[in-house]
Amino acid sequence: MIVDRYQGAHTAESAAIRHFEVAVRAVAAHRADAATALTDALAIDPDMIAAHALRGFSAVMLARDSHAATAAEALGRARLAARTRDATPGERALVEALGHAVLGRHRAAAARLEAHLDETPRDLLAFKLSHALRFMGGDRAGMLATSTRLERHWSAATPGFGFFLGCHAFGVEETGDFATAERLGRRAVDIEPDDAWGIHAVSHVHEMSGRTGEGVAWLESCRATWSGCSNFAFHVAWHLGLFHLEAGRLDAALDLYDREIRPTASEEFRDMANAVSFLWRLRQHGVDAGGRWCELAAIAHRHRRDTSLVFASLHYLLALLAAGDRQGANDVALALGGRAGKADGDQSAVAARIGADLAQVLVGFGGSDRTDLSILVQRLPEIGGSNAQRDLFLRSLALIAADRGAALAMHNIVQARQRLQREDRFGRLAAARLDAALGARSLESRTLEFRVA
Repeated sequence: MIVDRYQGAHTAESAAIRHFEVAVRAVAAHRADAATALTDALAIDPDMIAAHALRGFSAVMLARDSHAATAAEALGRARLAARTRDATPGERALVEALGHAVLGRHRAAAARLEAHLDETPRDLLAFKLSHALRFMGGDRAGMLATSTRLERHWSAATPGFGFFLGCHAFGVEETGDFATAERLGRRAVDIEPDDAWGIHAVSHVHEMSGRTGEGVAWLESCRATWSGCSNFAFHVAWHLGLFHLEAGRLDAALDLYDREIRPTASEEFRDMANAVSFLWRLRQHGVDAGGRWCELAAIAHRHRRDTSLVFASLHYLLALLAAGDRQGANDVALALGGRAGKADGDQSAVAARIGADLAQVLVGFGGSDRTDLSILVQRLPEIGGSNAQRDLFLRSLALIAADRGAALAMHNIVQARQRLQREDRFGRLAAARLDAALGARSLESRTLEFRVA
């Protein structure tokens, strides 16, 4: 048994482990060279259990039907290697967790990794994977509980401590302790300048506390780090764009979209979510995105029946609506309704509890005007992502309530937003929409009274 720099224990060749360490650091830092490092490790040791498992998790995290076969094949290879060798507890944890993840049981996968972390609390890869799985499932409490439980085992002398601290900072931010999150996130970046997730955690604090100017300054000061990331760079640019949008610099925001948020026509769901949510916000503020929606809608149309991740499906739906493809949007809603009737993993439960109903409200299916929006708001965290990402749907629900003339419902949704973040310019937009709807109803009522008289 050989223990790598990041506390992963292996039955593999030592030369392969050196490449695997590069892969683990790349995963923690959101760099693009993780796949190459895994390939190099497997070239030296084709039966390296952890390398096959990490390859499988990488496919799972893409959350698309077309990657399911890759994940299953990696799981098969990892299981075979684990049977052939006397696998370490850490290797067994990775394989068993991957087994859950391939079946769509992300929470069970995270729990298996966390059981291993109870015994080996400084295993960076197991921790990062657990954090990512909890994040995709919207489990803010689970993210924070894990990092809080492990924190006492880590120190500045532990390899990867900065990456651990950045994840901990993010969990703290998502549960509302902005001051502590900022302190932890800045410390994470001081210790590990390549910690893009720590940079990202601090930018969340700036956004949710309404510190737009500081947010721009922070991200620009760290640009050398995050701009060198994998497609995670597009997401950090998305945060930068949100600061410009909130400051009213709409032309700058749209320019940033073209240059850094959507520089390539990627079909990866995270890249699609960045693009769709950004243009949708601009749309809510009356900005015409031109033909940009067509590119996104074409991708969304291809994946409209893929319900691997409800979070992704809902973004596809918005892209189709914005491009005028109502039938495609209806197909997404119907697919989520079908997923809600299954019992094949975490996402079926998410579709049943919120995804299908939220989709129907967004497309305006018959009867959706009677849906209790407060229940959707309450359950919204279950779709996954961050508070900042889910704000897209809080905004949309608030405007739907405003257009219905449902003053109390809109007020409650705006209040729910303000419990997560400082009041922003969107509140004024929602109020104006409500006034317009109520004014139109009043005019209609007066006209009817005149006709009756």
